[in-house]
Amino acid sequence: MQARSDVVDRRRVLRGLLAGVAALGALPALSGCSSPFAGVRLTLATGGTQGVYYNLGNALADVWQARLELDERPTVLSTAGSVDNLDRLANGIADLVFSQVDTAADQLVRTPPSDPRAPRALARIYDDVVHVVVPADFPAATLADLRGARVSVGAPDSGVRVIAERLLTAAGLSVATDFQALQLGINDSVEAMARHEIDAFFWSGGLPTRGVTELAALRPIRLLNLEDLITPVRAAFPAYAAGTVPAQSYGIPEPVSTLLVRNFLIVGAGMPDAQASALVEGLFAAQEQLAAVSPAALTIDLRAAIGTQPVPLHPGAERFFRDEKDP
Repeated sequence: MQARSDVVDRRRVLRGLLAGVAALGALPALSGCSSPFAGVRLTLATGGTQGVYYNLGNALADVWQARLELDERPTVLSTAGSVDNLDRLANGIADLVFSQVDTAADQLVRTPPSDPRAPRALARIYDDVVHVVVPADFPAATLADLRGARVSVGAPDSGVRVIAERLLTAAGLSVATDFQALQLGINDSVEAMARHEIDAFFWSGGLPTRGVTELAALRPIRLLNLEDLITPVRAAFPAYAAGTVPAQSYGIPEPVSTLLVRNFLIVGAGMPDAQASALVEGLFAAQEQLAAVSPAALTIDLRAAIGTQPVPLHPGAERFFRDEKDP
């Protein structure tokens, strides 16, 4: 009987050991499923690779993968800009997009409120600065002086193109007849000016924009002063604000008056509230990493972030800001 009892005891110990081994083997799988967002796949539409959208988008993708414990890093798309991004959101190609306030407002009007892809803001992140870049030795002081020049007015599906046309109209110029218009994004505009193939280009982006900084290192540049156009453009389009490019930006000797354009991080109305809230939390938790890739991120602020009118905040973003205000 003693021998049989010893055998039973050994079997019990063996079963216990095997159960322990099995439990240990299951730990990685359990920990991998601990995040409610583990199976989420995200695509973020940004802009040209030399612009602020693209740099911030890649930094955010790294942060979100780590903080939300995503199985895969969000896919970061290089695009033509705001109009292209909003089209991708509407068509289900992108889950999150960067957009300027003007193009987002236009998209909002075109989309039924009940549509799950209707634009909803996660946060106002920073303000774009309108640039009209010319070589330092180009004989132009105002936008009206571009008549007859070779001018890039932005890529066809970009927010830059929208702003350029509004400014040119205010200046009494026609894209079709008053100069040689080219439709180039930031990357191609920078390269074309470096090769002396264009005389000016429009750009709307964070300050400083890496591509413009690199151009200034190759060829001295200036920014045209838009002071005479600010009042009429803002009267027609109140979403814009007056602003200034400080002296020494890109090596310019004097401050330049220009327009500022609020910039949003946007998702579809159908995104789950918990997911939207977690994305906003990651945005603010990662400000140090974002500022390391672009100084524009230094202006991301909790109080200013809710200023996304006329685009409504996503309910998940509202919950995040409410919890931050009343912990």
